[in-house]
Amino acid sequence: MSYFTELAQQYIDGSWRPGRGAWDIIDFNPYNGEKLASITVASADEVDEAYRAAERAQKSWADTNPYTRRMVFERALRLVEEREGEISDAIVDELGGTRLKAGFELHLAKEFLRESIQLALRPQGRVIPSPVDGKENRVYRVPVGVVGVISPFNFPFLLSLKSVAPALALGNGVVLKPHQNTPICGGSLVAKILEDAGLPAGLLNVVITDIAEIGDAFLTHPVPKVISFTGSDTVGQHVATVCASQFKHAVLELGGNSALTVLDDADVDYAVDAAVFSRYVHQGQVCMAANRILVDRKVEKEFTEKFVAKVRSLKVGDPRDPSTVIGPVINSTQAEAVSGVVDQALAEGATALLHGKAVGNLVEPSVLTGLPADSPVLRQEIFGPVALLIPFDGDEEAVAVANDTPYGLSGAVHTRDVERGVAFARRIDTGMIHVNDGTVHDEPLVAFGGEKRSGLGRLNGEATVEAFTTQKWISVQHGRSQFPF
Repeated sequence: MSYFTELAQQYIDGSWRPGRGAWDIIDFNPYNGEKLASITVASADEVDEAYRAAERAQKSWADTNPYTRRMVFERALRLVEEREGEISDAIVDELGGTRLKAGFELHLAKEFLRESIQLALRPQGRVIPSPVDGKENRVYRVPVGVVGVISPFNFPFLLSLKSVAPALALGNGVVLKPHQNTPICGGSLVAKILEDAGLPAGLLNVVITDIAEIGDAFLTHPVPKVISFTGSDTVGQHVATVCASQFKHAVLELGGNSALTVLDDADVDYAVDAAVFSRYVHQGQVCMAANRILVDRKVEKEFTEKFVAKVRSLKVGDPRDPSTVIGPVINSTQAEAVSGVVDQALAEGATALLHGKAVGNLVEPSVLTGLPADSPVLRQEIFGPVALLIPFDGDEEAVAVANDTPYGLSGAVHTRDVERGVAFARRIDTGMIHVNDGTVHDEPLVAFGGEKRSGLGRLNGEATVEAFTTQKWISVQHGRSQFPF
């Protein structure tokens, strides 16, 4: 099937239908500008219909035997495996992902579906002792009800599934709003997979729309109890503020400014490979990407020469070509923003060891060094193929530089002494950091999330159970209580 022809619709209460909003989202291929689809946006009334449908369907779904619920996700996993080629093509066309990136995204998507199969059975109640004679305290873990999910454009299929599938597996209903640049991979395709896997109608709804049409209706609607948002810290701050005012729980996976640190005893060749992947995977449009690469001056010359040589060898071009490493950024606005960051850094006194040019949405990689310590560029997220090399003298300076950022999502440190690496990692203010590896990692069982402006809350494994369920205390008094009046 042609996903961009068949799935260019809203999916509400088990029905595929056009939106009733006032304008159309045009879905473009960011590499060649081809129009993939035109989708009339969902109105605020349709957001209401989607949430009400999820609310109605959720009650019986929560009462469904979890062994029965998990069968939906077993079938969904098989469908993703069977349709992997088609889904990969869609990722390449809609978001400019390379073949390598599409394979990476699909591998992780399948891992999270496997974990969702298990999550259906994960919530367990407890009986807790009471100081009151004859009192039995039962604590049940129950679904929150309905979860609103807002997914980003960079890993849309994975990051939609990562919240949608676990929330459903745990007994909730879901309304999903994908990014308007990736409405198919991040929205309709997820719905189609789960519909074909036998998910009951109404449990998952997809509204393709924008705040220009619906304002904050997706956040302020009374039905959802949790909003799971992945995106920029600026928007995330707004989401958090609105959710707090509505007494909703917000799970926020936001931007990053990760540092990959190369200590003086590192395996330089290996550190170069890790740093190049960590900075340039998916054109640098990854929240965990290594924006900053910190290098001890004792190995700076060797590292820099090898790093620049490897980056220079990366092929830029058509993402459908299996040999392409760097494809297009998502749109012209992003391309201009990345070029603007490079220009700003150079104006501040940075040196370009490699200065990539932009042709349309294709932005060649840049490598910059010599930025002044007070440069704003060092403290912002750069969502594009630009690496900042920062020399340091000794571990103390490296810790200070790594922590000098308002973000704290991921990171890495390279050293031949593992315990030295762990001691260094413990001093970095970040939600995740990896010793002798890259900065870009996500695993189904390990708590994923950031500190500072990189987010609130965690997902994966037990953290997902915490995010999408709540606890309910039911006490039973065996015999009679004694009341003071």
